[in-house]
Formats: sequence, structure tokens, C-alpha cells
Amino acid sequence: MSIEIRDIHKAFGRFKALKNVNLEIAGGELVALLGPSGCGKTTLLRIIAGLETPDAGAILFHGEDATDRHVRDREVGFVFQHYALFRHMTVFENIAFGLRVRPKETRPSEEEIRAKVHKLLDLVQLDWLAERYPAQLSGGQRQRIALARALAVEPKVLLLDEPFGALDAKVRKELRRWLRRLHDELHVTSVFVTHDQEEALEVADRVVVLNEGRIEQIGTPEAVYDHPATPFVYQFLGDVNLFHGRVHDGHAKIGEAQLALPGDPEHRDSAVFYARPHEIDILRDNPGQSAIPATVLDIRPLGATVRIELERDDGHGIVEVELARDRYNREELGRGSRVYLQPRRLRLFADRDGTVPTDKAA
Repeated sequence: MSIEIRDIHKAFGRFKALKNVNLEIAGGELVALLGPSGCGKTTLLRIIAGLETPDAGAILFHGEDATDRHVRDREVGFVFQHYALFRHMTVFENIAFGLRVRPKETRPSEEEIRAKVHKLLDLVQLDWLAERYPAQLSGGQRQRIALARALAVEPKVLLLDEPFGALDAKVRKELRRWLRRLHDELHVTSVFVTHDQEEALEVADRVVVLNEGRIEQIGTPEAVYDHPATPFVYQFLGDVNLFHGRVHDGHAKIGEAQLALPGDPEHRDSAVFYARPHEIDILRDNPGQSAIPATVLDIRPLGATVRIELERDDGHGIVEVELARDRYNREELGRGSRVYLQPRRLRLFADRDGTVPTDKAA
């Protein structure tokens, strides 16, 4: 089922949670609503579900206006962060609950309910837990049971609100891969809320980045990460170093360093350049004006990579660089080492509204 979100506004008192939000979700698509706390992502999800009413705008399901349709009539399955399982019911009874409370004329027989529950338990790979209670399950198992319960009523739309937020990092990683495989098998139109950038980029077909009640960017994970539309998106999707300088004669002037920029960027007396930690090389030998002198402050091994914190010699801030461990070992760096930083890639955003990015390889 396709979903169309038209001109949605929502305020809570003076706080404007959503400001003119427009979004189209294709049938069978898995979309992530990504953003910081308070950006409006959960409010938008609840409006889609019918748990909140917009102040203005419309929600369309498969082309039909569902804005005033009651939540029970929307054919939506909802998975919450904290499972919301009935503690006094077994796993089997939790999944069967939505089928058993249907009106008599649409309620399946006990035999049909039993067959459906066991099919769902097989789907989430937990059939052996049917007679256990929620308190006897791990967090990851509870969340899979919550998902099976949401799927039991055969929803046309599946909505997930921070579904893995209460789990530890290892379990979260396993479950999001499992969710992606499950979605590829079922093709239920799905929308999930997360503040975890890695989760959104790994699981979703498209990512919707929200900030202060507005959509900053919509795109595939690759497009959003590689071609961020605004400084906010760029900084929210991973660690970033900011270099303040100017654009002069087609070059980025950062302190005494002069870095070539392809194309013909216009002159700016003030500019901010962006580079991720893995996009900066550390040189031991002075290449002249094409690098920024710095001193190593701290070194943190992070598994296959090493994070290095450096202080610029001109006193204009700290820079973080990530190197592959083998590259780090070759450089023989230590605290206090004098080095030179050379960004391989700089991004430059428009001065006025910050909405037009330019990728520059330095």
C-alpha cells in the first residue's frame, strides 16, 4: 500500500512539531525517518498510524484520504521500542491476541489462528518459544515476538518506532539485518523511526532526514550519505571536521594552507569546508602549502581502524583523522608527532541558505 503525506502541520501548544511535511512512500518500500530527538519523526509516524491528528494536511493510503480514519480501520501494524507485550500471556497468546479480538464475522477459527501463529513464529525463527512468557525471553526475542504480533493481523502498513533502541549494540545489529531480510521476503510497506544513522543507512530503501519539524533530505542511503543536501545532513550522518577559511582564486585557503578545488568556485571571504575523518591523509614530510601542519594529541585504536586526534599548529582547533590499522602502523605515529594534514575531499555548501552542496576533491 502506498502512503502519501501532504502538507502536514502539527503543534503541541507553542511547539511546532511538524511544519509542512510532504512525503510519498511507494507500496512495498522500507523507509527510515531519521533525525535527532524532537525533530518530529515519532509525531509523523503516529499521525500515519492514526494515533495523532494533524492540525492541517492529509494522509492518503493508496490514494484514499485516511486522515480522519480511526486507527483500527487503517490496517496498520505498530511495533514499539519497549515491546508492549502482555506479560500474563504466553508468546503464542500474545501473537494470537489481535486475531482473537476481531469482530465475530471476521474472526478466524481456532484452527486457523493456531496455524497462523505457528507460521509467524517460524517466520521470526522462534517457534520453540511458543509456550514461554515475555519475562523468560531476551530483549531481541521479545522484539521479534512483538513484530510477529504486529504481522498477525496482516497489516497493509507496518510502522516501527525505534524498534531496536532498547537493545545492546550487538543484538541491534543482528536484528536490523534480520528485519531487512524479513522485509525482502514480505514486501510490506514499512516506515521505521530511528536516531541511529548506521541503522537507517543499513536497513532502509530510502532515508528521510528530519530536523526541527522539516524534511532536510530524502534519498537512498548512498545518495544521502555521499551527497548531503545541507550542512545539517552532512554532520548528522557521521563525524565531521570543520575548516574555516575562504575561497580565493579557485582554492580553499585554510590558515596558511592552500588547497586546490576543481571547477571554478566563486570568491568568498568566509567559507566553511567539511571533511570526514577518513577523508584526511596524514603526511610525515612537509608538502608545502598543500597541507595543514598539526601535532598528534591522542591515538585511539578502534578495531580495524585507529582514530587520531590532532591540534592544528595555527591554533584553529582540533582535527580527527581515521586511518586503517595497517596504514597507521606504517606511519609510526606517536603522541607529539609533528605531521601535515591533507584532506582528500572537501565539501563546500552554499553561503546563503546552506542547501546547495558542492563536493570538492582536494
